[in-house]
Amino acid sequence: MNKDEILAKQEEYLWPNHLLYYTDPLPLDHGDGLYVWDVDGTKYLDFFAGILTNSVGHNHPLVIEKMREQIGKLVHTSTLYPHENHVTLAEKIASIAPGELQTSFFTNSGTEANETAVMLAKAYTGEQEIIALRHGYSGRSALAMGLIGQSEWRIGPSQIPGINHAINPYCYRCPLKMTYPECGVACAEDIEDVIKTTTSGRIAGIMVEPIQGVGGFITPPKEYFKIASEIVEHYGGLFICDEVQTGFGRTGQHWFGIEHWGVEPDIMTMAKGIAGGMPMGNTITTLDIASELVGKGMTISTFGGNPVSCAASLGTIEVMETEANPNHVSDVGSHLQAGLDQLWEKYPLIGDVRGKGLMQGIELVKDRKTKEPAPDAVVKIFEQTREYGLLIGKGGLYSNVLRISPPLTATNDHVDEALLILDHAFAKVQEEF
Repeated sequence: MNKDEILAKQEEYLWPNHLLYYTDPLPLDHGDGLYVWDVDGTKYLDFFAGILTNSVGHNHPLVIEKMREQIGKLVHTSTLYPHENHVTLAEKIASIAPGELQTSFFTNSGTEANETAVMLAKAYTGEQEIIALRHGYSGRSALAMGLIGQSEWRIGPSQIPGINHAINPYCYRCPLKMTYPECGVACAEDIEDVIKTTTSGRIAGIMVEPIQGVGGFITPPKEYFKIASEIVEHYGGLFICDEVQTGFGRTGQHWFGIEHWGVEPDIMTMAKGIAGGMPMGNTITTLDIASELVGKGMTISTFGGNPVSCAASLGTIEVMETEANPNHVSDVGSHLQAGLDQLWEKYPLIGDVRGKGLMQGIELVKDRKTKEPAPDAVVKIFEQTREYGLLIGKGGLYSNVLRISPPLTATNDHVDEALLILDHAFAKVQEEF
């Protein structure tokens, strides 16, 4: 089908509230490494990686071979039957996960993984109330939307009682109107205030993203999660870490984002980059916590731990251990951040550059002093970079953040190509502001 035919069928047969990037939607046809081509044959450098999902690029030969081999043997089993790929992957993830996290339950998505984590925390503690953070994003199920801290992503009121939101560590726009480090990380103390004033005083846990993804790559100060985890533990809750976007080396140096803050989660969720583009989610916890479910009801997953998805994940991790390991991501990420900092010095539209590794956000403002958000500038930059052959993401509560997150196989040359395009786009758009 050509572009017009695809878009016509999109309009006729898919829900009209589907979010499509660009004023002129972009039907993609194929990809190779860090590049994708649309149905008209136009080539683009992909620096959003399918929402941080194509973690080792498009059609990596090792991942494809692992999948092809498994497809030729067995495509589907369900969790009713043990499978070599299933247990091998669980063992592998346990070996790279922080702390005592050991036992996994595989699902199909980050949403499902987060649902599973909250269910587990409630079962283990016997409590029902959950703390989430403002600006956070947890998925699109009823429970996940209740956890979300952005009205734009909620469809109707929360259907799940017992969810309360603390302020988030948004240093650039401190909700307490304070300045780090003089603030003493007061935003973390708000968690205790929320527990004392809006809950029964006993909680099942807290759900946090190490770096808030949809929220605009908001990156907390180094002390934040240590303080937060101690507060949650004091009130009987579990620390649930949502690594759907930050996991599997995305932030550099470590396999999982929370390791930058020196905190060991009680439960950790993951998806997106786990399988190089194949559908998969996972909830990992300690054996002690998982054992609490025994005798409280059986559980299965029809597609969780699918043999082909597990094969893709094993291949993806193998690539990450070699050509796209966390140290590589850290090095290339430092090169990217240095380039973005140079753009900040050059263009007043850029209010803040933040993130870790290959997860970098650029917040645009109309005025650096007032910090008035500039969502209209984001739209223009977004369209301009597409015209110049670069695909990036966007987000933030005010829709004023550009999200830069290429596959982890990116090199400094890829980064330089992207930075040049961003420079050209900002040079053109800055004139209008």
